[in-house]
Amino acid sequence: MMAMLVAEARADEGMWLFNDPPVEQVLQRHGFRIEAGWLDHLRESSVRFSTGGSGSFVSSRGLILTNHHVGAGIIDSLSREGRDLMQDGFLARTPADELPCGDLELNVLESIRDVTAEVEAAVAGEMDDQAAMMARRAVIAGLERVDEAESARRVREVVTLHRGAAYHLYEYRRFTDVRLVFAPERQIAAFGGDPDNFEFPRYCLDGCFFRAYEGGRPASVGHFLRWADEPVEEGELVFTSGHPGRTSRALTHAQVRAMRDTWLPFDLEALHRREVALGTWSERDPENRRRARGALVGTQNGRKARGGMLGRLLDPSFIDRHGREEAEFRARLRERGSHAAAESAFAEIEAVVGRQQADGFRGALLGGMRAFDSRLFGMAWTLVTVATERELPDEERKDGFRDADRVSLELDLFSEDPIYRDVERARLADSLTFLCVKVGAEDATVVRILGGKSPQDRARELVDGCGLDSLELRRALYEGGQAAIEASEDPMIVLARGIEEEVRSLQERWERDEEVLAQCQAKIVRARFDLAEGVVYPDATFSLRLSVGKVRGVEESGVPFRTTYAGLFGRNERMGGAAPFDLSARWLEAAPRVDPSVPLNFVSTNDITGGNSGSPVVDRQGRLVGLVFDGNLDSLGNDVRYDEARARAVSVCALGIVEALRSVYAAEELLEEIGR
Repeated sequence: MMAMLVAEARADEGMWLFNDPPVEQVLQRHGFRIEAGWLDHLRESSVRFSTGGSGSFVSSRGLILTNHHVGAGIIDSLSREGRDLMQDGFLARTPADELPCGDLELNVLESIRDVTAEVEAAVAGEMDDQAAMMARRAVIAGLERVDEAESARRVREVVTLHRGAAYHLYEYRRFTDVRLVFAPERQIAAFGGDPDNFEFPRYCLDGCFFRAYEGGRPASVGHFLRWADEPVEEGELVFTSGHPGRTSRALTHAQVRAMRDTWLPFDLEALHRREVALGTWSERDPENRRRARGALVGTQNGRKARGGMLGRLLDPSFIDRHGREEAEFRARLRERGSHAAAESAFAEIEAVVGRQQADGFRGALLGGMRAFDSRLFGMAWTLVTVATERELPDEERKDGFRDADRVSLELDLFSEDPIYRDVERARLADSLTFLCVKVGAEDATVVRILGGKSPQDRARELVDGCGLDSLELRRALYEGGQAAIEASEDPMIVLARGIEEEVRSLQERWERDEEVLAQCQAKIVRARFDLAEGVVYPDATFSLRLSVGKVRGVEESGVPFRTTYAGLFGRNERMGGAAPFDLSARWLEAAPRVDPSVPLNFVSTNDITGGNSGSPVVDRQGRLVGLVFDGNLDSLGNDVRYDEARARAVSVCALGIVEALRSVYAAEELLEEIGR
């Protein structure tokens, strides 16, 4: 394996692989040696959520701690009119009370194997980019294949690292029987709402508990995290173990400029539109508000995250430094004279970036499905794609549609989560309008999609005529294959069929471009290894990573390192109890029993990004001290560059969770199970 450490590391930067941890860096900087047993225990205690977050086992009986916002979609789906678990909270006092979460999948990483040589060996001779991509796809499909008998409890996934310079095979233990155990009210889980999002000080109890089951019984797990007896203090060394979704630190300056000038503004425009549409619709009725709440909160979070990232990229000192460092690196390449392939890769990347920007809106809206903000259409597109992909050999199918993906695909497709047609109409009408704005109302494909109607009328026609909220119909179309799809008169299926050829063409063109980019970036990364250019670790890939940091406020702006329950109640009072600074009746009644000195939230220098939500924070002894739920505004620039001075991970204090369970919820059974 390539060495991923060099002599001099920059602060505590890095989302490190568990099979190549920063042992020497941590020893030199913090005087702590990461032992193999300590690391294995943390790895096997860590959990990946299919909803896009992280978590950890906290008892031997499969009890899992994660963020409330990671579980929010599931909690919302378990709610009904008259039973609002987001508003009222939930506590299962016995196993029989735990609520099944139909489409939630959890993964626990059991082993890692470097398969770079096997994947690269598939590309022989002078293959063009398309042939090389198909050859890699074939060997990866073989590596990921799991016996049918094992597929219900085992997942294999080839993770592409360093933008294509390395490939590792991750094998996971899979759990598909997961049940909700505890969730606090939305008011305390997301106290401060959108105004406080990506800020600090914070006062959120952003945590909830699930339980993994096997064979109808709570899963027996050999590794779980024990809770620390005391809160973390400023300057204390801490680690996070989670699944960061994506970073862009290996991107070239041309790619970063494209993010700044094209893709982030595009995303923000779409998110602003969606936020207004959902917000307006929500205000019409309390039930509207409940039904659209998850989508609206997710939209607001995305809007603020992308806005913060764009703000960092619009800072001349930030972007100029990025460009200057790349120019210096390329100058060293030319001096060395042995990396002509890496130097030429920069020019090739710039050409691809220009091509993607030229027709990117069409590709993003149609090829990326951004024009169809509808769960019903998503189901239709999945069914149409499954039927097409099944006609191909397994090794030629797209990611997500191979035999190894079947369990996850079916879990999602056959979810019994409620579908609200009124929400579907509002979301689809807005996204179709955005398609018209960006591509043109007279574009031939747009005209075909709208069928001679306005976006609002077409959305109503498609949603009202669709029958895919019927689980039986979805199963029949899935099992019936191409013949059933071609015979279907469901309007969403008809629409998906009608645009399939163009959409697949756009997707395949994008995939070819991404293949070129990946191979160019792999050449650049190999040159960085050779030149020992700073800390070289892989960009985030929603695979398990370790980060290192210290509990620390932001000195230059006077931000403290933690908050307490006293601060929570004080802020509630100062804001007059108005939303989003309101507390539920349960919390107001329990306030005299809550110890005001107990820490609630804290910040640290750990290197995190989206996907780390729910990551456990542990101390030197591997004890649970916190639960990552956010970053501050400055951390949003971490996507491109880590900033130890100002960027902070924001976590719930483990003992703050304990105090709430004891003094507010009287959750004695849960406290006993976690040893508190």
